[in-house]
Amino acid sequence: MVSRLLSIAFLVVVLGAIGWVVLRDDPSTETVAAGDATAAGAGSADVGSNAIDATATTTTTEAEPFPEPENFGPRRDLVELDGWLNTSATSLDDFDGKVLVVEMWTFGCFNCKNRIPHNQELYAAHSRDDFEMIGVHAPEFSYEAEIPNIEEAVERLGVTWPVALDTEKRNFRAWQDGGRRFWPRTYVIDQNGDVRYDHIGEGRYQELADTVAWLIDNPPAT
Repeated sequence: MVSRLLSIAFLVVVLGAIGWVVLRDDPSTETVAAGDATAAGAGSADVGSNAIDATATTTTTEAEPFPEPENFGPRRDLVELDGWLNTSATSLDDFDGKVLVVEMWTFGCFNCKNRIPHNQELYAAHSRDDFEMIGVHAPEFSYEAEIPNIEEAVERLGVTWPVALDTEKRNFRAWQDGGRRFWPRTYVIDQNGDVRYDHIGEGRYQELADTVAWLIDNPPAT
């Protein structure tokens, strides 16, 4: 009798453990943050919004139109650079009249490298007539400030868009003068030179693509 009770108890424990493993492996129970958790205030906000999105149900069959992007005011210039790669341009002004993605990055940054495949897709999706992407390379460590190392990394990583060499991080600091500064940080600039998007870290790739497409299709009045 005792051995039967022990066997039943053992079976209950095993089945309970299996049920726990199945629950843990069920993707519907997971919550994934869409942004870089190192961004100030971004981690908990992204987790919360995604938790709601993952469990919500909807009966809407037609997608809502993408809203007009907020205008954060005029962009800064890129000054005192140590040159450019992948372009004959010598100034950010050379790209006036286009929608611009300007991204602060460095080739040794894990989060920056994770963005590159998504940037490649966005870059391939639009003509150079109305869109351009600028990578502002601002080194975190001394080996990332060596131009031959930057050139090698740009080729190896498949960065085909213009790269501004901000080796003294003057522009990296000036563009992020509100306190903490981040790699990567991504801005979208409209045809008039106004900042219409600002995101720290990884994620929100569709939001970035939708912002670019909206601005191309809806150029601001000059």
